[in-house]
Amino acid sequence: MADLKPQVYKDARPAEYFTRFHERARSRGPDWVYDVVRVILTPPSLLLYRCLSIRAEHVPTSGPVILAPNHFSNWDHFFCGIYTRRRIRFMAKSQLFSNPAGEFIFSHGGVFPVRRGHHDEEAFITANTILDQGGCVLIYAEGGRSRTGGLGQARPGVGRVALESGAPVVPVAIHGSQGVRSWRRLRFPKVTVQYGEPLTFPVETGPSRERQLEVAEEVFSHVREMYGALEQNGRRAVIRGEARPVHS
Repeated sequence: MADLKPQVYKDARPAEYFTRFHERARSRGPDWVYDVVRVILTPPSLLLYRCLSIRAEHVPTSGPVILAPNHFSNWDHFFCGIYTRRRIRFMAKSQLFSNPAGEFIFSHGGVFPVRRGHHDEEAFITANTILDQGGCVLIYAEGGRSRTGGLGQARPGVGRVALESGAPVVPVAIHGSQGVRSWRRLRFPKVTVQYGEPLTFPVETGPSRERQLEVAEEVFSHVREMYGALEQNGRRAVIRGEARPVHS
């Protein structure tokens, strides 16, 4: 993971800069750009990274749902979406919205920004609006990419949206994507995406940060268990149901 660029956590641009992206995300879903990106990136995901899905049927085919994966690579968005027909909406760091071409692709492809390190209420309003409309929202349980090569710590964001919306949460374990950046050395890791059974939590208005983190930890515990089984036993054993749960 040493070839990762230094992280710029806070976006210095004012919140108003991102208003148009939130307005679009709340009023319109992804369009043809989402489908074009899917068509372009699915072949390398399947052929080079040998991406395989386990239990994709755990993602409801309709209605509001939150996907809560771990996060190693910028490809994780695409790995999560290959095996589901739903158009996933992604909460992603605002730094991705850095130039006109990227802003067009991201906003038309289902991405909406979150200004990490700021008290960004707009991102949560957008996430809840999409869920109210019956959409599928992906929120990384760790709040951003792990830069250590191993799983990080749960952050409260996914817990907050789960409690405020009441939408089911599907824990997602992405195994192998920490090696995606090795493509420059012609090394392509084998990626596995496992979807856990949906979790539901009673709606709470204005949940405390402690409560948000408690729910996020519960969701992430399922991610850790799935990831640990994949790491220890391999995906063939998991698919055959031979793997034993790994608790951390």
